[in-house]
Amino acid sequence: MRRRYLILSLAGVIGLCLLAVLAYNLPPIQDRLGWRVDSLRAQIKRFFNPPEQVVFVPQEQVDAIVNATMTALAPTTTPTPALTETPLPSPTASLVPTPIPASVSLSGIRHEYQQFNNCAPASLSMVMSYWGWTGSQFDTRTYLRPSFEADDKNVNPFEIVDYVEKNTAYDALWRVGGDLTLLKQLVAAGFPVLIEKGLDPHDDAWLGHYQVVSGYDDPNSRFLVYDSYEGPAEAWSVPYEFIGQFWRHFNFAYVVVFPSERAAEVHSILGAHSDPQQNFQYAAELALREAGSLTGREQFFAWFNRGSNLVYLQDYAGAAQAYDTAFNLYAALPLEERPWRLLWYLDGPYTAYYHTGRYQDVVNLAQSTLVNVDKPVLEETYYWRGMAKKALGDQAGAVEDLQRAMELNPNSTPAAEELQRITSFDANRSFEVRTSVEN
Repeated sequence: MRRRYLILSLAGVIGLCLLAVLAYNLPPIQDRLGWRVDSLRAQIKRFFNPPEQVVFVPQEQVDAIVNATMTALAPTTTPTPALTETPLPSPTASLVPTPIPASVSLSGIRHEYQQFNNCAPASLSMVMSYWGWTGSQFDTRTYLRPSFEADDKNVNPFEIVDYVEKNTAYDALWRVGGDLTLLKQLVAAGFPVLIEKGLDPHDDAWLGHYQVVSGYDDPNSRFLVYDSYEGPAEAWSVPYEFIGQFWRHFNFAYVVVFPSERAAEVHSILGAHSDPQQNFQYAAELALREAGSLTGREQFFAWFNRGSNLVYLQDYAGAAQAYDTAFNLYAALPLEERPWRLLWYLDGPYTAYYHTGRYQDVVNLAQSTLVNVDKPVLEETYYWRGMAKKALGDQAGAVEDLQRAMELNPNSTPAAEELQRITSFDANRSFEVRTSVEN
């Protein structure tokens, strides 16, 4: 009798555990509790393996392969003008300068509090609600974070633009090197602006975040923002200098969504920075100037921004040097100031090192990034590590990483194309070997 009671009790406990697991995985419960479980797991991992102590050290590579690669790239790279050359127009220059009022507050934005790690989809949904869009962050999430269950950490500005242009009736563009005056000009003209910025939450380490700038108040030097984490603009405003500092952490990147019939107005406000090439050229110069005047963590971000802009200009050698400088500065920062999540969001160093033949640096940097993630996510990291492994002759490892990138984001065209190339190459090589043996 006692044995039967123990068996029934054990079966009941197992049944309750299974029921709890099934209930936890239901979407409504997962949305409410999933982030708490993930946060606890991450905190435990960080306690035993402090991510701020992981430092990537770029390798010194001067072998013939790297030299040959850089020589081959040299004729096609875009040189960065010296600061003594004629400067590009300010990003606030417009074809027809228009005086703006001292205070502006745009209405009609529907605020949404984000689901776990869903600030980009929620922020985009808020911006588009201003133009009459009736969807929500759950609609934008299905495209921007297709592997939500895998906890995709990052949404790039160009992915936001891609979503808008493919799935809505609106147009969008993204640029870098913005400033506070440009934000005010766009808002004054009736365009809320989505900015990507750093965030130092009181209960966590540095991370990336999106905010919607919907107004400004010159008398009090504050922007009105819709924040998917903090709240709507009616209750949330941010000092100008605070926006300027944390916006730097993401290269002063911004996204503007607008009806197609108002495109000319947006481009007029942007002026010379409507052209992406001139925009990145200006931002590269801005980053270099800031790198020479800032110190500490802000100087690290300036050098990192310099590298990111040179990547877009295809000056990979210059970008790699800028990133090397940034990583050296990172190693000198106090542990509590190190933005160890940065490579979750920005993959420029992988591009620069890969295109200068520094494949082992790509692998090493990817590894130092992945050990700081509580789940096997970060599609861009897996993609670039796969590309580097292929270049180093590790075909099986390359396929594994590229397949993982595809799993995390089925919309990852580069990973799909590379897998197709590898598959086709293997098939052709197999055919050639078989034909040779048969003959």
